Amino acid sequence: MVKDRIDSNRSHVLPLELGRPMPVVVRGEGVWVEDAAGRRYLDAMSGGSMAATLGHGRRDLIAAARAQAEILPFVHNERLTNPAQEQLARELVAVAPDGFTRVRFTVSGADANEMAIQLARSYHVERGEPGRWQVISPAQAYHGPTMETLALTGRPGLWGPFGPYLARHLHIPPATWRFDPTGRAALEALDAALEAAGPHTVSAFFCEPISAASLPGYTPPPLFWRGLAERRERHGFLVCFDEIVTGIGRTGHWFAGCVTECTPDIIATAKGLGAGYAAIGAVLVREEIYRAIAGGSRRFTLGHTWDGAPLSCAVGLAVIRVVRDEGLIERVRERGIRLREELAAALEDVPIVRQVLGHGYLLGVQFVDPRDGESFLPRELRVAARIDETAFEEGLITLSTQPTRDGYAGDQTLFAPAFTATDEELEEMVARFSRAVHRVAEQVESELGTSPSPTGGRT
Repeated sequence: MVKDRIDSNRSHVLPLELGRPMPVVVRGEGVWVEDAAGRRYLDAMSGGSMAATLGHGRRDLIAAARAQAEILPFVHNERLTNPAQEQLARELVAVAPDGFTRVRFTVSGADANEMAIQLARSYHVERGEPGRWQVISPAQAYHGPTMETLALTGRPGLWGPFGPYLARHLHIPPATWRFDPTGRAALEALDAALEAAGPHTVSAFFCEPISAASLPGYTPPPLFWRGLAERRERHGFLVCFDEIVTGIGRTGHWFAGCVTECTPDIIATAKGLGAGYAAIGAVLVREEIYRAIAGGSRRFTLGHTWDGAPLSCAVGLAVIRVVRDEGLIERVRERGIRLREELAAALEDVPIVRQVLGHGYLLGVQFVDPRDGESFLPRELRVAARIDETAFEEGLITLSTQPTRDGYAGDQTLFAPAFTATDEELEEMVARFSRAVHRVAEQVESELGTSPSPTGGRT
């Protein structure tokens, strides 16, 4: 008999956090998962990491994987290619922003982000500018757990003991309501970073067009995007977008960056491409990036064993087909507006809620100290963790974060359901989450000894 919870000291698995009993999930169907005790949970986080964009138990995606496995599951792509890889590259180029003509496949999002940095560096070297290596990126970010992707964020709280191994890139503050609502200060910080590095040494500006775990649902103001595009033109660096979460429909567009006022040069994506059914990522490049390599060394050989494997690419093809044929891009774009409004209305009377941000099915709830409606909540209250725990008691899977120690964001919750959730399921997610937040808010107000106005400090 399988236990419904496993303690880390009784498992041979090395978990992310020790000392916390882990629920054992044994099956899933649509936006529901079931644990070993038979209890069912609504999954408001697409598998927990926003990867299961099409829900659990899709028989068509499973059939695509099985069919490819029976023909050819694996060949290495250094000297060989395969029909699934070739077709998936064509499909991605067709839905990418204008000017993107080539795709390189990877195994994961961190791999894709790292390869984007490698391609940016290679582009400058191939063009005779070997001095360009520096990367500038927003400080409040998350791009992955590898050494280079950790170096892309200015959050020492994420670095842990690995700081000595990390490249010393430059970072700028995010243009949020708390620090820089117009984006002007972020542009000034970008100018200062360019000056400090020397513009001729900067290879790329690297960012999420719409943030996920680090600042759920956030995107810089239009002034920043216009300023970034102008500085790219003036100084010659590339703009790389981390669309690991936002690519393939999450925000109601094939790629979130297509609606910014700064078209990227390189796009990295992953989670939605495999939809939780295969480990696959991709890096898309504009034609001029490809031509720099084609007109230079004609080599870019770094990669991983499973890059472009037939099995994962066949799943990616099936995912693209489902998203297109079922009209899920349009569904997420249109229903996402109402979902954000429903979530905001359900939390309107909660003093610790500052705002609900959202683009498509990537929503973020920001929490503040109810005593002034603006300050970070005291870290020792563990509000983000308590919201997840309470939501789980309500039969809802969410993901909350508390990056307060890094200075740019406080307690916040992600809300990122699968694209295939029904209206009724979305409404039930909102109801369960609202109950969880209300419960925690009442506890927090009692512990802080305050009874603030019902509107808090919300704008």
